[in-house]
Amino acid sequence: MYRIRIVDASDDDIVDTLADLHQSTFFDAAPLPKFQLGAWWLAYHGAEPVAFAGISRVGVLQRHRGRDLQCRLMRVMEARARRIGWDSIVSDTTYNPVSANNFIRAGYRLFEPHVPWAWPHTLYWRKRLR
Repeated sequence: MYRIRIVDASDDDIVDTLADLHQSTFFDAAPLPKFQLGAWWLAYHGAEPVAFAGISRVGVLQRHRGRDLQCRLMRVMEARARRIGWDSIVSDTTYNPVSANNFIRAGYRLFEPHVPWAWPHTLYWRKRLR
């Protein structure tokens, strides 16, 4: 059983947990976010944090993949974004077909940003919330 909780990113222990999960899921493929900015969630399996999310970023430890955690975390992000009045969410994937399929399943569509921010083979995703 997994439970998802919004976390306080001003807590140093939470920031350390988010950073550890980020490193364990993205390795060096994505820069470490400024966790003190925005809203962040942790997914727990028992007492162990096994996945995290912030607006436009989700990471799930490999041994917990395939249990719909990415999509569940995306839904909590989208709910928060709607509550604060956002019109859409954008994100990206690079060489990750499982994640790309999760974006499609969650209703995200490919788009081309005016200024691409990632690597040459990155796929950019947007979901309109309204």
